[in-house]
Order: sequence, then C-alpha cells, then structure tokens
Amino acid sequence: MTKTEADKIKKECKKTSTKAAFISAAGGAVPIPGVDIGTDVAILLKTLPKISRRFNLSNEQIDELDDQGRLLVFNAIKRAGAELIGRAITKDVIITIFKRMGLKVATRQVAKYIPFVGSLVSAGISYGAMKIVINMHINQCYNVVAEINGFKAD
Repeated sequence: MTKTEADKIKKECKKTSTKAAFISAAGGAVPIPGVDIGTDVAILLKTLPKISRRFNLSNEQIDELDDQGRLLVFNAIKRAGAELIGRAITKDVIITIFKRMGLKVATRQVAKYIPFVGSLVSAGISYGAMKIVINMHINQCYNVVAEINGFKAD
C-alpha cells in the first residue's frame, strides 16, 4: 500500500468515525440507562473490524499472509501498541475498552438522571469517547501500514 492510498483510507475512515460518534451521541441522549452502552457496543462491533479491513489488517487478511508476512505485521502491530489489530472484535473486547474508559461511562450513566441537561452531557461524552476509540484505532492501523510499507506516518 502506498502512502497516498493509506492517506485516502485514513481520511475515509475519519468520516466513518464522525458518523459513528453522532450515532453514539444519539444513543447517549436517550434517557434510559443502558441504551447508550448497547448502541456503543453495536457501533464498535461493526466499525472497528471495517476499519481494519480497509487497511488490510483484519485477522482474516493477516491469516492469509505467509509466515514472514504475518511476522512482519505482528511486529509492526506490537511496536504500534495496537491491541485491536489482527484480533477478532467481540463483545468481550468491547467491554474491556469500556472498562478502561470507566469514568466516562459512569459519568454518562449518572448524567442521565439530570433532566434535559443530563442527556446533553451524556450525548457529548458518548460522542467524544466514540471519536477517541475509533480514531485511535484508525491511527494505529495507519501507523502499522506505514511501518510495513516503509513510509513515514503523519
């Protein structure tokens, strides 16, 4: 993959990130506890593997490589600190992400009990958290591709 191709994919994925964050915000605005988490799990289960596939880094695509290719990819993944690349994204993996973001999730749940303003706060937290998680994954995929293909990541 060339840098130009990777840049184009990154740009397209950032648009996907924004759309997903808006959907997450809509789920976060619903004043019923738990709806937001269900929405976020569904979004991440769909979006993270889609991004990995766009960068040719899904676990299926990596499995198709020869041994040397897999080793190259896994070393690049390790150096990038990318925990989600080359893994099956499951509900358990998403729950682990949420546990790491514990304070944001807890704040979002508590905010729902404050009439009107609470829903806005929850929606804002949902939007921001979703952007952070997805953009982090995009950047890690991009960095892995850059290292594998020998170009400098932005």
